[in-house]
Amino acid sequence: MPVIVKDETGTGKVLNTFTLADLNEVMSLREIIKARIYQEVTDFNREEAALSTFNGLVQPGNIVPTSNGVRARRVIDWEEQVEMALAAFETNGFFVLVDNKQAESLDQRFDVAVETEVSFVKLVQLVGG
Repeated sequence: MPVIVKDETGTGKVLNTFTLADLNEVMSLREIIKARIYQEVTDFNREEAALSTFNGLVQPGNIVPTSNGVRARRVIDWEEQVEMALAAFETNGFFVLVDNKQAESLDQRFDVAVETEVSFVKLVQLVGG
């Protein structure tokens, strides 16, 4: 089943859109996040460029800025990324909408059909608040 994934801001601005394929008909939010992280990390690690910027759901700890602002390429561990993403969800670092229904827990299950939309809304902390 192809699923449309969107990264959005709290104001609804779409930052990134891509498709996840080969998902089950019913999946927990935890499984959806795991599938998303696996795909984005696998795609990044497959890149042939020596330098690349990773724009995933959560930023890995093993990517460091260089003097010219470009992040040095490292191999990213997808399982570590999954753990970071699950922890970020649990601490309200982002929330997830599946077909415009907000996910309340990682174990909540959703029907996944052709053209299901999953929106990851990244929250930005306010300065001074």
